[in-house]
Amino acid sequence: MHVLHDAPLAPLTTFRLGGPAARLITATSDAEVIAAVREADDSGTPLLIIGGGSNLVIGDKGFDGTALRIATTGFVLDGAELELAAGEVWTEAVARTVEAGLAGIECLAGIPGSAGATPIQNVGAYGQEVSSTITEVIAYDRKAGETVTIPNAECDFSYRHSRFKADPERFVVLRVRFRLEDASGMSAPIAYPETARTLGVEAGERVPAAAARETVLKLRAGKGMVLDPEDHDSWSAGSFFTNPILTAEEFTAFHARVAERLGPDAAPPAFPAGDGRVKTSAAWLIDKAGFTKGYGQGPARISSKHTLALTNRGGATTEDLLALAREVVAGVREAFGVTLVNEPVTVGVSL
Repeated sequence: MHVLHDAPLAPLTTFRLGGPAARLITATSDAEVIAAVREADDSGTPLLIIGGGSNLVIGDKGFDGTALRIATTGFVLDGAELELAAGEVWTEAVARTVEAGLAGIECLAGIPGSAGATPIQNVGAYGQEVSSTITEVIAYDRKAGETVTIPNAECDFSYRHSRFKADPERFVVLRVRFRLEDASGMSAPIAYPETARTLGVEAGERVPAAAARETVLKLRAGKGMVLDPEDHDSWSAGSFFTNPILTAEEFTAFHARVAERLGPDAAPPAFPAGDGRVKTSAAWLIDKAGFTKGYGQGPARISSKHTLALTNRGGATTEDLLALAREVVAGVREAFGVTLVNEPVTVGVSL
């Protein structure tokens, strides 16, 4: 276990923002993770869990407590059953499953961060979500003071949400287990229209899993969504806002605002979200509200490649980023009556 005091946290985040932690512990085994969590809990010390740092917005004042960086390793593949340690680099794990000829997470390639974060956020992209392949999550239950195994059905997965996100102070994810599909090297059925178009297939068809993965990586890179130290468009948390899910009544009111602002023929994106609800596109809302690619004058700006990503162009502060986020939220609300919700976890700050 490695311990530092007054330790910079910005280098541990993809935004490269935030002040220092009073103490930073790097744990490389489950036992070290549990020991650090217990020590913090027993002493009443505030605790911040850090994985890949790709979903964190840390305040400029930093974190007055213990930051625990989970750097555990472990990739165990038994047939189509996969177990990942929480600290495994997600995109590398995806690549290894594709190399093994397995399907189920190939369209989640290029997503930055660690494996332990995937069930918390129910990570998803390009027609796949981890909730469809996770069988169980092994976590340390801070309330019970013991390690527990939580089956998929008890994870309460929904769009970018889970019981772990709903109760962030209770569970620390240690390992995640998946059941993938042996489709003889073929992908799962392609579900996302953009992916299908790029691959030149119809939705529902299968392609070689390696081709699906490479296509997604290219699509993500074109939007600045693959980490690249030289590309400031990737100095971000990826999608900064979740796609709004509206009730039927809310969508009707929203549609009327769209017609008023953009004309009667304007058709906002609309996707069924269950229970009569409709999901629309945060990126579309941002763009149509006037916040186009590259928007901003200071060191924090909207990505030049994708309107859903807020970026640090170098030299930004967290307050610069939050000022831009608040401007976007207010502008979208004024234009369309829809309030965007941030996807990254905020530490010591809020919108």
